[in-house]
Amino acid sequence: MSFRLPFVCRAAAGPRSVSRRAGLRRGLAAAALALGLGWVAAGPARAQTLAQQAQPEWFVPGGQQRAGQSGAGQQRPAQQRPPQQRPPQPRVDAPAPLPPGQPPPTPVIGLVNVPEVLRVSSAHAQVREEIERRRARLNEDLQREQQLWREEQQRLGAERATLSPEQLRSRERDLQDRVTDAQRIFRDRQRAIEQAAQQALSEVEQALVEVITQVAESRSVNLVLPAPVVIFNQPQFDLTAEVADKLNERLRSVAIAPEGTGEPPRPAETAQQPAQQRPAQQRPAQQQRRN
Repeated sequence: MSFRLPFVCRAAAGPRSVSRRAGLRRGLAAAALALGLGWVAAGPARAQTLAQQAQPEWFVPGGQQRAGQSGAGQQRPAQQRPPQQRPPQPRVDAPAPLPPGQPPPTPVIGLVNVPEVLRVSSAHAQVREEIERRRARLNEDLQREQQLWREEQQRLGAERATLSPEQLRSRERDLQDRVTDAQRIFRDRQRAIEQAAQQALSEVEQALVEVITQVAESRSVNLVLPAPVVIFNQPQFDLTAEVADKLNERLRSVAIAPEGTGEPPRPAETAQQPAQQRPAQQRPAQQQRRN
């Protein structure tokens, strides 16, 4: 279980903590833009090529022309129409320069290895283990319920010859209702697990953002970069160990929503629930099967 955090963040000194956290959360988008994009220098040449292809060109095989063509058309073969005869493009003036503004501060850089911080975080480990445990139990319950479906289907196939058409339709309808109800139950359980994981990880993320801001301010750092994207740096720039220690001091564990909140009973109990909710007129079919 892992999640991504903003990797490029700014922690300027001063009371503007709200704007610092907003800049910290926008850091990931800025890093992706800086790393993944580049300038395409062939744009004007490509536009000129497309413009040349848009010009109508004529070619007459063997010097023959169709009737009705004028003499002017005979004197305008494609090879006699150089591109430089096109009208010149209007010149676009450069925009007016902006008024001088306040220059950015001198960068004081710090590095944080976010994956390493999360690896040693006790709160993140607790969330990961609990969510994996719930998912594993959900998968076991699903496999157990599917096995019950297969067994019921096999019994229905073995008893098909001894059942009346009405009894057969009733048994098939009961099995289909059970499968439909179980699918809804498992979807609800899966949704509840994902919501609990998202809430817990959001709490860890918020605490990590605050800790990074606090550590950066304590060292007068105004630019925090993700350590994995830096090729070389001096150890003095690395804030990872201090951030990891502060995060464990600040957040030892996370209160995860209880598994029973908004989740239906386990399949072992729900397997009997459809039979209890069936109308009374459907039970004689089961009594006849037992006899």
